[in-house]
Amino acid sequence: MNMRNLVVGAILLAGAFALPGCSHRLVAHNGETSVAVYANKEDFDKVSSMKSQGGPTGLIGGMGQTLMSKKIPGDTQVKVLASDDEGADIEVLQGPNKGVRGYVAKDNVN
Repeated sequence: MNMRNLVVGAILLAGAFALPGCSHRLVAHNGETSVAVYANKEDFDKVSSMKSQGGPTGLIGGMGQTLMSKKIPGDTQVKVLASDDEGADIEVLQGPNKGVRGYVAKDNVN
């Protein structure tokens, strides 16, 4: 085995150990302890739109968030599957909600 193969092997091995550390975590804000995870981006957009209107529509949007999302504890390890300007599709990697997939706001993932 020559020195080049040894170096390449060491780099690949180090990369394999680094992969599990490439995950992200959910971030709860404003005194909250959990993050709303929506089934899809469309549900997220509907609730966000209603909440931003304020008044009775905003109140209904708040109730919609409760009904249309699953609460996942903050600091839960997740994998980002895809992302856009508003948020990310994630998969929960640990805890009782392991395997749950959904969409979260961009500021709820680090």
